Amino acid sequence: MKEEFLHYVWKNQRFRQNGLRTTCGKKVELIELGSLNDSDGPDFLEARIRLDGQLWVGQVEMHLNSRQWYQHGHDLDPAYDNVILHVVLEDDKPVKTSTGISIPALEIKPHLEQGLHRKYLRLISNSSWIPCQSHFSKTNAIVQRAYLDRLLVERLQRKTALIERVLSQYNYDWEQAFFHVLCRSFGLKKNVEAFEGLARSLPLKTLQRNRDQIAHLEALLLGQAGLLAGNFQDNYPNQLRLMFETFLIKYRLSPMDRKSWKFLRMRPGNFPTIRIAQLARLIYQSNHLFSKVLAASNEKEILNMFNLKISDYWKTHFVFDKVSKPSDKSLGKDSIRLIIINAIVPFLFFYGRSRSKEVYVSRAMALLGALPPEENSILKGWKKMGVEITNAFDSQALLELKNEHCDRKKCLNCPIGNQILKREIQVAK
Repeated sequence: MKEEFLHYVWKNQRFRQNGLRTTCGKKVELIELGSLNDSDGPDFLEARIRLDGQLWVGQVEMHLNSRQWYQHGHDLDPAYDNVILHVVLEDDKPVKTSTGISIPALEIKPHLEQGLHRKYLRLISNSSWIPCQSHFSKTNAIVQRAYLDRLLVERLQRKTALIERVLSQYNYDWEQAFFHVLCRSFGLKKNVEAFEGLARSLPLKTLQRNRDQIAHLEALLLGQAGLLAGNFQDNYPNQLRLMFETFLIKYRLSPMDRKSWKFLRMRPGNFPTIRIAQLARLIYQSNHLFSKVLAASNEKEILNMFNLKISDYWKTHFVFDKVSKPSDKSLGKDSIRLIIINAIVPFLFFYGRSRSKEVYVSRAMALLGALPPEENSILKGWKKMGVEITNAFDSQALLELKNEHCDRKKCLNCPIGNQILKREIQVAK
């Protein structure tokens, strides 16, 4: 048995509460069980209990056995001095606080709901795509919807933790931080780190000073990326290289290693050369990108920002010196959607929360509601289970559920898993 199971039992009151006594014989009456602590310190905070009729207010700590109190060093930690009850499966050693005060122990094992732990083990040991796959459709639709709404916020908060770090690195320059996050999204999965390195090594202000010509922007971005090193057969890359040599001295730049960029096992339309050319065009067309995002009142205005006409050279090339069949290499709808989902929405959400401007939080949510869902293997899995996915709001919440909860077997923290563990839904034996 794991300690998190005890947390679940206590939080959800899945044990008999009549006849509770401490191991030293005191009658236990539970008034308030406390709130689960997701930070350092005791497991449950602000509990209220009566011991032989006397009211106690404080914290509750839980362990599989009492000895863990000492193994975890709680006897030396003043943060545990306000613990009023030690809830354990087995009381095998009396415990004291750092001030020498004895803490009463409650052995909860005899009071657990019969078969509950076996039911939980059967659930998490299920080898299906998600542990509750055969029971998911039986759970309450309102509970599902409320949980998905919560998971979307959880996902955005997790993404905004990165934004907060980036913003701090740039001394709270919102435009530069937004450019950094935007660059990450241009990297898709394989070149995220390389695009992030490009954003770090080439200040946005340098690009803005040279946005009078698209060739200047391509020279700066491709040169700093390390993709203009050497000589070329075509005139255009040689011209860009000569431009970059001037910028290199003027701005004291130190180009990246070309090996930072991945081209293998990738659709040519996603090659770093094409993505960087698209990024250059975006900067050329839109000065003060983040301000423009803030000013956009709906998804159409955001989408129009990414209506990019790529340079003539790239219409017949995916890489330098290799002619390809003429094709439109503007950003596709799927790519634009991913950039909005992974960069613009989290940034708007974070900006609104940090500045107490709920209008931007609402816009972030509205964007997700207006965008169609992504297409990937995880979302196909949900569709096979009969789950309706109508927009990016749904798809992002379901990705969070699968990746951060189902795959990690966090059934005890999931309202859907909780429903399954209750008596009205029986887990098959």
